[in-house]
Amino acid sequence: QVQLVESGGGLVQAGGSLRLSCVASGRTFSPYAMGWFRQAPGKDREFVATITWSGGVAVYANSVRGRFTISRDNAKNTLNLQMNSLKPEDTAVYYCAARLNIATPRFDYWGQGTQVTVSS
Repeated sequence: QVQLVESGGGLVQAGGSLRLSCVASGRTFSPYAMGWFRQAPGKDREFVATITWSGGVAVYANSVRGRFTISRDNAKNTLNLQMNSLKPEDTAVYYCAARLNIATPRFDYWGQGTQVTVSS
């Protein structure tokens, strides 16, 4: 089993920054990729960004490209999301997730989420 624990959420004014972290623990951890997703009240969960664990190849949603940066620290089993120029529409619960295999296009493990609230 893999446990994912997010931290770093909070309340920030529009234009501000936050840095989310996600620490993985449990079995020997070597996923194919990890990602960040978010879910706003009354909306479906949506993709934010993903990064391959070994090569560090990142992909972003159009809505966050240029403002958010995903990174990982393999030695510490940690995934990060630096969020700059935050907007009220970024308000959501943010979840990190791990995708174990390249062959299966799904994320196998999820964290409990951390709330991000951006005030206007």
